[in-house]
Formats: sequence, C-alpha cells, structure tokens
Amino acid sequence: MRRTAYLPVLAAVMTAAAALVLAQVSTKESQAAMTPAQALQRLKDGNARFVAGQPKARDWNAKVIATATGQYPYAAVVSCIDSRAPGEIVMDQGIGDMFSLRSAGNVVDTDIFGGLEFATKVAGAKLVVVLGHTECGAVKGAIDGVKMGNLTALLAKIQSAVRDSGPGSSKDPAYVTKVTEKNVRDSIDEIKARSSILRELSASGQVGIVGGMYDVATGKITFLAD
Repeated sequence: MRRTAYLPVLAAVMTAAAALVLAQVSTKESQAAMTPAQALQRLKDGNARFVAGQPKARDWNAKVIATATGQYPYAAVVSCIDSRAPGEIVMDQGIGDMFSLRSAGNVVDTDIFGGLEFATKVAGAKLVVVLGHTECGAVKGAIDGVKMGNLTALLAKIQSAVRDSGPGSSKDPAYVTKVTEKNVRDSIDEIKARSSILRELSASGQVGIVGGMYDVATGKITFLAD
C-alpha cells in the first residue's frame, strides 16, 4: 500500500487527538489526585495566560458534551458580581473546572456557606478562593454609607472592614483597595468561623482557603499572603 493511502487515516487520528485535548475536562481521578496547592497553582497559571493574552484553545461544545453526565471541579471561587471580573475568564478556566459563587462585594452569608460546603464536602473541590477586586462599587458604597433598599443590609456587612481600615475616601483608589483586601480577609475568617464543615476541611489540609485581589486595570490577580 502506498504511503499516501495512510494519510487520510493519519489525519483522522490527529483530528481525533486534537479534539480530545480541546475537550479535556476535570475528571473524578484528576480531582482526587489534586492537592490544594496544585489547585491554586492552576488558577495562578490560568490568570498568567489571561494577562498574556494566551488563553488555552478549547472546544466548548465538546466540553459541554464531556461534562453532561457529571462534574468534578477542583476549585470554588467567591467573587463580586462586577461585570469586569468574571472568574472563569480572568483565570482561564473551562466548563467543569470551578464553581463560581458571586455576590456584591464578595459578601458571604448562609447561602454562600451552603454553596461552598456542597462544592467541597460533596463535590470534592480542593480550594476555596475569596476574590475581591479594585474599584469595587460595593466597597465604595460601604465607605460612603450608602442606604438603598436591600443594598443597605448588604453594605452593612462590609462596614467592619471600613472601620478597621481607618479613615479614608471612596475617591482614593488606594484606600478602596485597602478596605477591599480587609473585606476579603474578613470573609475568609467568617467562612471558617461559621462553617464547621469548611473549618474542619481546612484544618485537615483537605481544602485550602485563600484570598485574592483582581486588578480591573491590568487583569492580574494577586493572591494574598496568610
């Protein structure tokens, strides 16, 4: 048989292999083998790709099919509803890679705790990230003491971060960032204090809980030191 007769077969094999790579998703085995530190590194690597403008090539339709029968995310991210900070995009993650829980000012409450408990204890995620961002409107509103409908009660939950950050203005970006970072740390403390499940998973080393700050001007995430 001539070599040219093998070309269609070779092309088909290469196409199938490429499709498999593009459709690659988190599996039960890959999730079980991953450590919290490895999960964090994957998010760091993903953000580096995003900042560099080099996101992974993905076949989204193939990923939909591949995750239809189950999900094995390795991380759960609590972030703000701000339209400029979509977690999956800025950390270059695919379908089935991470849980995304969002609230204005990344404020945590019973609903968020329940979601995180499901994500970790039930679904097996190895990492919880509380992600704040620069120029946060909710934090600015808390600094200014805004009162409006149900937003009043939400912003009240950020007031402790405002008080602990000392005097300042919502027009000062550095001060807003300072309050936002304190709010992220407060949220982490609250998660550990109010969820015995997450506290135990964290203490045993099964799940990591970290904070981060996303810069809306650069796209870069800085993960906070303990």
